[in-house]
Amino acid sequence: MMIYGIWTFCAALAAFLISFVLGRFLIPYLHKLNFGQTILDIGPSWHKNKQGTPTMGGIMFIAAITVVTIISTIVYILTGADFINTYFADIPKESLLIFAGLGLALANGLIGFIDDYIKVVKKRNLGLTAKQKLVLQFSVAAIYLAVLGFSGCGTATIIPFIGEVDLGFFYYIIAAVAIVGIVNSVNLTDGVDGLDGSITFFACASFMLIASMLDSLGLTAMCAASCGACLGFLVWNFHPAKVFMGDTGSLFLGGLVCALAFAMNMPILLLPVGIVYIAEELSVVLQVSYFKLTHGKRLFKMSPIHHHFEMCGWSEVKIVAVFSTVTAVFGAIAFALVYFGVK
Repeated sequence: MMIYGIWTFCAALAAFLISFVLGRFLIPYLHKLNFGQTILDIGPSWHKNKQGTPTMGGIMFIAAITVVTIISTIVYILTGADFINTYFADIPKESLLIFAGLGLALANGLIGFIDDYIKVVKKRNLGLTAKQKLVLQFSVAAIYLAVLGFSGCGTATIIPFIGEVDLGFFYYIIAAVAIVGIVNSVNLTDGVDGLDGSITFFACASFMLIASMLDSLGLTAMCAASCGACLGFLVWNFHPAKVFMGDTGSLFLGGLVCALAFAMNMPILLLPVGIVYIAEELSVVLQVSYFKLTHGKRLFKMSPIHHHFEMCGWSEVKIVAVFSTVTAVFGAIAFALVYFGVK
């Protein structure tokens, strides 16, 4: 257990330092390039005060997670079996899942970067169209699932208290929809200073504890790096934010969260761990549907749901605290489900 603690701590600390230090250089550089966020009129009126805050800050944690994950996984492959006497008969497959997952996150981050670039540099506020995003996202999800399929992962998934369930070909359809859905849910959650980074920190912390319980040291290090990198970014993004992560960061985080769940072969865990992300997306779906059905009436004061609470008078800090607490509680539930239903 001690080596788990040391390994995890080093990964988290290294990622935190990289993310934090990058902020000291990246934020002034983004200012110099005039890569400021354009605040649309569809949000709360007081968000106009954030006009011009640098965006694409997600590059900080993307770099940190990528570097630390690659280094830790390579060290894990080369030396893991020597300094740990058990659990590592299947290191190559776990490493493939880690790298494939990192690829999923980076590919989604690239889609977000293109979207941000169009908004900021090309001055087209809406960026990529919804259709363009979906085509790119489903393509990335399909490639990721194909890699998993060719690696021998199969179409069976583990459901706590039920066991391994083989969904056959439908696995790929359900998985692709789930990945694209969660990625866009995480993107919608990025609307309040520090919200997306804080929720993702607790989501990754939950996955870290689960990965550790499942004796998956490589995946544990990746989760720890994700936690540390998010904290390093939050130093600059917590209210009042000095930088935004942009779609570059939020789409990357969406891909990352999906990758962690799929690497454990338990994508069902996205339901409890990603409960806030899902609630954010459902609030938009419900708002739009209700608006159309009632010819102009609104179910919430504003959607996504975090804006509803803003309109109710909640401060951004309170929203982050409450939503993060909910994520932590449901993360603990996910841990319990695996502990009692799988382990």
